[in-house]
Amino acid sequence: MSVPSFFSAILFAWFFGYVLHQYTNLNMTGSLYEVDDFGEGKYIQWKNLLLPAVVLGIRPLAVVIQLMRNSMLEVLNQDYIRTAKAKGLSTYQIIRKHALKNSLNPVVTAISGWFASMLAGAVFVEYIFGWNGLGKEIVDALNTLDLPILMGAVIVIATMFILINILVDIIYGMLDPKIRG
Repeated sequence: MSVPSFFSAILFAWFFGYVLHQYTNLNMTGSLYEVDDFGEGKYIQWKNLLLPAVVLGIRPLAVVIQLMRNSMLEVLNQDYIRTAKAKGLSTYQIIRKHALKNSLNPVVTAISGWFASMLAGAVFVEYIFGWNGLGKEIVDALNTLDLPILMGAVIVIATMFILINILVDIIYGMLDPKIRG
């Protein structure tokens, strides 16, 4: 969890794309879209998505799992869960109908916080894996001091972060009816 995404991207690309290439058939670098040599145009190369997705998702996944476990254990010790058990509900019904929804608030908060880290890490991970996207444009703009492209990229990333926070607020309203009012 403490390894930054740009460093783990280098390790994953080297290990799975170079050392274990004959077993995994994964490339160290490669874009999501590849051009066919026979003139059939672009097609999506899904295997090039695997390593960047794992690198970006592995750190937040560890935090979310730990937080979900702790939150669920705390909720399962509440009085209304004991009442549900006394009413004869099965463990599955108790978790699905009562405990899960109430334990998701801290998890949603943590996930929204990790999106900022993932957006920042995506710039470096994208550059390391050779994707031609916003991250590569940002790094190239930094190298050439192209300020309009940098400002545009910052606006795009900030807009994405604002939209994610709006989505998190909507999810809060769905999880907890007291927040809606």
